[in-house]
Amino acid sequence: MKRAASILFSLFIGVSTVSVASAQRRRAPQTRMNTANNSVLLPNRSPLVSFRILFMTGSAADPKGKEGLASLTAAMLAEGGTRAKTYAEITDEMYPMATSFSSQVDKEMTVFSGTTHLDNLEKYYSLIREMLLDPGFRADDFQRLKEEAINYLKTSLRGGNDEELGKEVLYTMIYPATHPYGHQNIGAVSALEKMTIQDVRNFYQRNYTRANLVIGLAGGYPTDFAKRVEGDFAKLPAGTPSTPRFSPPRLTTGKKIEIVQRETRSTAISLGFPISVTRAHKDWPALAVVASYFGQHRSSNSHLYQRLREARGLNYGDYAYIEYFPRGMFQFQPDANLGRKLQIFQIWIRPVEPQNGHFILRAALYEYDKLVREGMSEEDFEATREFLSKYVNILTATQDDQLGYALDSRYYGIKDFPTYMREQLAKLTRADVNRAIKQYLKSDAVRIAIITKDAEGLREAILSNKLSPITYNAPKPKEITDEDKVIEAYRIVLKPADIKIVPVDKVFQ
Repeated sequence: MKRAASILFSLFIGVSTVSVASAQRRRAPQTRMNTANNSVLLPNRSPLVSFRILFMTGSAADPKGKEGLASLTAAMLAEGGTRAKTYAEITDEMYPMATSFSSQVDKEMTVFSGTTHLDNLEKYYSLIREMLLDPGFRADDFQRLKEEAINYLKTSLRGGNDEELGKEVLYTMIYPATHPYGHQNIGAVSALEKMTIQDVRNFYQRNYTRANLVIGLAGGYPTDFAKRVEGDFAKLPAGTPSTPRFSPPRLTTGKKIEIVQRETRSTAISLGFPISVTRAHKDWPALAVVASYFGQHRSSNSHLYQRLREARGLNYGDYAYIEYFPRGMFQFQPDANLGRKLQIFQIWIRPVEPQNGHFILRAALYEYDKLVREGMSEEDFEATREFLSKYVNILTATQDDQLGYALDSRYYGIKDFPTYMREQLAKLTRADVNRAIKQYLKSDAVRIAIITKDAEGLREAILSNKLSPITYNAPKPKEITDEDKVIEAYRIVLKPADIKIVPVDKVFQ
C-alpha cells in the first residue's frame, strides 16, 4: 500500500511535476539507464534527485498466520523512528525540505520512494539511509502503525471504499487463502491483532538483504553519489535472492459470484479471471490495446464507458485492466513497482443504482462476450494503438515515473517502457490483437464480486434469471432500447451454490 499522505501529496503536485519533468528532458537529452550492480541509474542535469529503493519481497512472503507482516514492516521503516531519531524528529527535519519518504507494498515488491532538491541531497539521504539501515522498531510506532493497518481494513476498506473493496474481494476469489497472493496486501485483521514487534524484526532480517535489493536513482546527483549509496547499502546482510515460482490458481469452471452485503447507496461490480500474460510476454502489448479500447481508466473514449455511461447514463466508471491497479479513485495513471508474475483480466463498474444492478451485470457480461466473439474493428484498433503510443509519455512524465518504470522493465526483462511500447505497437496488427482476445480473454471460470445493500434480493434475481427491465429519465434511441431488450433477458447460468453472500465485517478478517 502507498500511504495516504503520499497519495494526496502526489495528486497535489501532479501538474507542477509534469512541467518540471518536461524541462528536465529538454535540458538532459543524455539521460541513460545503467543497471549494473543491482542498481538502476538515470543521471541527468535536473536539480531534483529521485530515490526508489526496491526490495524484491512483499505480501507474498508473509508467513502463514501473519498476513500483513510485509506491509507493517515497510510502514515501520517509512513511518517509524530510527534508533537515533523519533519519527516526529524525522518529519520535522523533512518539512523545511518540502519532501517526504513513502512505502508501497505489493505481492512481490516493496519500494521506498522520495524526491529532494539537490541542495538538500546530503541531509535528505542521511535521513532515509538511517531509516532503512538503522530502524528503531520502537514500541510506540509499532502500536500506532498496527492500529492504522487494522483500521484501514475495518473502516477505510470495508466501510468507506466500495471501489477498492470490490477489486480486492475479486482477487481473494481468484487466489485462494493457500496461495501466496491470496490475501490483501495490508493483511488480515485477526493476523494483525496477534502480530508482535519481534515478527517485524524477523521479517526485516530475513527479507531486507542485498540479494533482494535494487537501488534506483534519477536526477542530477554527483558522479560519485551512486557508488556511495551502493556502498552504504552493502552493509545489509547478503541473503539469498527471493525468486519464488508462483503457480497459477486452479479455478473450477463456471461463474461464481460473491456478494458483499454492506450498507451502501450504490452497487459496485468487479469481474475477472486469471491471465497468463505479463509485460514479459510477447502478447502483452496486444492485450494492452484491448484493455485500453474496452475500458481505459478514467477515459470517456473507451467502449464500456460509451455503452453504459454515455449511451445510457447508468453510472460513473466502466474500466478494464490487465494489471493490478489499486487506488484508482485517487489517480488517473497506475503506480509503478507493482510487478507480478501472475495477473488477471478485470472489468470494474461503479457506482450503480441498486435497482439497476442486475441489468448492469448482464450488460457487462453481454459486452464482454461480444468482445470475445467479434474482437476489435480495424478503426478501433488503429485509434487505440495511436492513443497508447502517446499515452506512454504520460505514464513516464516525471523523473520519478521514469525511474519507477525503469525498475519494472528490469523486473520483466524488457527495454525501457516507452521504447518497448512504441516498438511493439508499431508492428502490432489487428489480427494479433483479435488472436490474443480469443486466446487469453475467453474464460470458462469468471469470478464476480458485488458490493450492495440488498444482497439477498440481487442473489434471487440472478438465480431466477428473471427479466431486469430498465427505465430512463429521458427517451433513448431505438438502437439502445432494442439492445436493452436483449440485455434484460441475457442469461447468467448459475446454481444456488455458485452465489455466496458475505457480510462486510467478515471480509479480510
